[in-house]
Amino acid sequence: MKMKLLSLGLAAFMVAGAIKAQKVNADVEATTIKWTGKKVVGTHYGNIKLQEGMLHLNNGNITGGTFVIDMTSITNTDIENSDYNTKLVGHLKSDDFFGVATYPTANLEIIEAGSFINDKAEVKAKLIIKGQSKPIAFTVEKKDTKYITTLVIDRTNYGVHYGSGSFFDNLGDNAIDNEFTLEVSLVI
Repeated sequence: MKMKLLSLGLAAFMVAGAIKAQKVNADVEATTIKWTGKKVVGTHYGNIKLQEGMLHLNNGNITGGTFVIDMTSITNTDIENSDYNTKLVGHLKSDDFFGVATYPTANLEIIEAGSFINDKAEVKAKLIIKGQSKPIAFTVEKKDTKYITTLVIDRTNYGVHYGSGSFFDNLGDNAIDNEFTLEVSLVI
């Protein structure tokens, strides 16, 4: 009898734990990713689409997650001239930058995260761009079904050296900042 009660208690505990732990698919249509890159004489920005993603939660806290970013979807939204816009997007997709013919996706895998305090949590992840994996840390803010963050990425860590003053001399006004940002609003 005691063994039966112990088994029932253990089963109830496991079911309760399973209810608290969950994997939630990202709403790829509602999720937004805005990129911003800076150079000496200005700033460019646009969007990139999330191809797929899953967030792992336990008691409302992030415990993991995997995300695939569609690098072929890069757009520019600050240039109205369609010829220049097309030229910039083509250059971003080229081997000078993200080489999307060879690397059509980038990936982010959450390794660990702290508990939410005042709707904010610290996250450690692995970011893969152009086949190169580097650690990244960021703060996530939870607002209802949205998880909002800004990733600051040093592109040179992923082999994207074009226009970098760290690798080339005498760039003058053509120098491009090594860091770019991704403003993410992940909707689940």
